[in-house]
Amino acid sequence: MSGPGTPEHAPLPTATGTTDGAPATDTPERALLPTATGARTLAVVRGLLRRHRLLAVTSLAVLVAGTGIGLLTAPLLGRIVDLVVDRGGTAALTVPMVLLLAVAVARGVATAVGKSLVARLGETVLADLRERFIARALRLPLERVEKAGSGDLTARVTGDVTLIARAVRQALPEFANAFLTIVLTLVGLAVLDWRFLLAVLVAVPVHVLTVRWYIPRAARIYAEHRVATGALQHQLLDSVGGVRTVRAFRLTDRHADLLEKRSGAAVDLAASGMRLVSGFFSRLNAAEFLGMASILVTGFLLVDAGSVSIGTATAAALYFHGLFNPINAALFLIDDAQSAGASLARLVGVSSLPAEREPEGRPAAPVDGSVKVTGLGHAYVDGHPVLHEVDLDVRCGERVALVGASGAGKTTLAKLIAGVHEPASGTISLGGVDTRELGPAGVRRAVTLISQEVHVFSGTLAEDLRLARPEATDEELRAALDHVGALEWADALPEGLATVVGEGGHRLTVTQAQHLALARLVLTDAPVALLDEATADAGSAGARVLETAALRALEGRTGLMVAHRLPQAATADRIVVLDGGRVVETGTHDELVAAGGHYAELWSAWSDSRREPAAVRD
Repeated sequence: MSGPGTPEHAPLPTATGTTDGAPATDTPERALLPTATGARTLAVVRGLLRRHRLLAVTSLAVLVAGTGIGLLTAPLLGRIVDLVVDRGGTAALTVPMVLLLAVAVARGVATAVGKSLVARLGETVLADLRERFIARALRLPLERVEKAGSGDLTARVTGDVTLIARAVRQALPEFANAFLTIVLTLVGLAVLDWRFLLAVLVAVPVHVLTVRWYIPRAARIYAEHRVATGALQHQLLDSVGGVRTVRAFRLTDRHADLLEKRSGAAVDLAASGMRLVSGFFSRLNAAEFLGMASILVTGFLLVDAGSVSIGTATAAALYFHGLFNPINAALFLIDDAQSAGASLARLVGVSSLPAEREPEGRPAAPVDGSVKVTGLGHAYVDGHPVLHEVDLDVRCGERVALVGASGAGKTTLAKLIAGVHEPASGTISLGGVDTRELGPAGVRRAVTLISQEVHVFSGTLAEDLRLARPEATDEELRAALDHVGALEWADALPEGLATVVGEGGHRLTVTQAQHLALARLVLTDAPVALLDEATADAGSAGARVLETAALRALEGRTGLMVAHRLPQAATADRIVVLDGGRVVETGTHDELVAAGGHYAELWSAWSDSRREPAAVRD
C-alpha cells in the first residue's frame, strides 16, 4: 500500500491512459477518435442545411441582391467619365451622383442584412452540430474514450468548436459575400464587352495554380496541427493531473521532455502554416499584376478602335480593381476554411461514431444488489494481462474491500464491474443478470462508481445534486446531504442550496466535493456502489470524515471499496486481497491478520508507518 501522500491510483503516464496495471512507455500510443472524410463531412453539413432551407435561401437572396446593387457603381462612374469627356456640364452629373448615393445606401443595407442572415444560419447549423456531437460523445463507450485519451476529446469540444464558431461568425459571411461579388462581377464584365472578360481570365491560371498548390499542403498541415494540439493537451492533463505521482516516481524529467517534444511539434507545424500563407499571398500579388495589366491593355485597344467608350473601359478597370479584395478575401479565407474544415471533420468523426451497444429487446432487471465475477481476465495491451481468472461473489448488501499493492488490478476490477471496460474474458453478473444482457445503460442504473476525481459542475449546489435525480425536492436533497454528514457545511454556504459552485462559483474543498458525490450516490439509490479511492485526496482528517460518510452512503446497498487506507478496509464485512491480477486472499480483517499472508504484511507495514518513534513519545 502507498502512503497518503502518494495515492496509488493517481494518473500514471501509460500507453492507454489507464492507471492500474497498464504498462507505461516512452512513446504512448493512443487510439485517437476518428476524423470524418471530406465526403462524409459535406453530407452531414448538407443534411443540417436542409433542416433550415428557408433561412439558407433567404440569406442567399439578400446577399445576391446587395452584391448586384453594388455592381452598379462601376457603370455609373463610367457614365460620369463619359459625361465629363463629352463636356455635358454639371447638371448632367446630378442624376448619376444621386444614383451613386442610392446604390451605396442600398448596397450597405442589403449586405449587412445578408451577412447577418448568413451568420445566423451558420450559428444555427453549428448549434445543431454541437448538440449532435455532445449527445454522441456522452454516449460513447467509456473504454473508447479512455483509449483516445482525455486530451483528444477535450481538444475537440473546446479548440475545434471555438475555431469553427469563429469561422462561422467571421469567415463564412465574408466568404459568401466575396464569392458572390466575384461571380457577379465577371457577369458584369461580360455585359460591358466579352473581350474584357477574356482579359481578366489571364489571371485565372495563376489563381488556380496557387489554390492547387496551397490547399493540399494547408489541409495536411492544419489537420496535423489539430492532432498535435490534442496530443499536447493530453500530455498536459496527464502531467499536471498526475503531478504527485510524477514526482513520487521521479518522472519529472521524462514528462518535461514529452511536453517539450509535443510543444515543439505543435510550434513547428504552426510555423510551417505561416510560411505557407506568405507564399500564398505572394502568388496572389502576381495574379493581380497580370490581370490589371491585361485589362488596361485591352481597354486601350478597344477605345482606340472605337469599340467602347472611355467610360466603359474605366468601368471595366474599376470592376477588376474591385475584384482584388473579394478574390484575396475568398482565397485567404480558404486558409480559415481549411482549418475550420479540419476541425469540422473531427467533430463529425465523433458524432458519426456508433453509440453504445444496447441489448436487443427489453433487458432484464437485476433482482438484487449481488455481484458475481467468474473467470474474469483483462489486458490493456495484448500480451500484458492485468487480471487473471478472477472469481468474486459479493452478496447483496455486503461491503467488500479490495486491497493490494499498487498495480494489483483493484481499479481495473472496479472499472470492469462498473462497465467502464469490457472484460477480455469471463463474465460479470449484477443481481443475477449478465452485464451483456443489461447493456451499458442497465449497468449504469445498477452501479454507481465514485472515484477520487470528482467533478463539481458549474451551477447551484441543488442543480449539481439533481444530476443524480432531476425530480428530487429540496427536502430530499437536504436529507441526502444530512445522510452523509454534509448538511452542516451546505447550510453554511452563502446561499445554502442556491449557492453557485464549480467554475466561477464557490470553490468546494476536496472533502466537500467527495461529500457531494456521496450525496449523489444516496439520491441515485443504485443497488451497487463502487468507491475507488474516494477518500484518497482528502488528507488524514478529511479521509476519516469521508470514511464515515461512505459507510453511511453504503447503507442498504452492496458496496465495493478500493481501499487506500487499511483502517477503512478493516471496517468492511470482507476483504479481498489482489496481487498480480489474482485474488490471493479473502476473509475478514481478523482472519487475514491471523493468517499471516499478504494482508497481514500490508497491515504490519501500515501499522509500523503510523507508530510514533520512542524518542518522539518521550
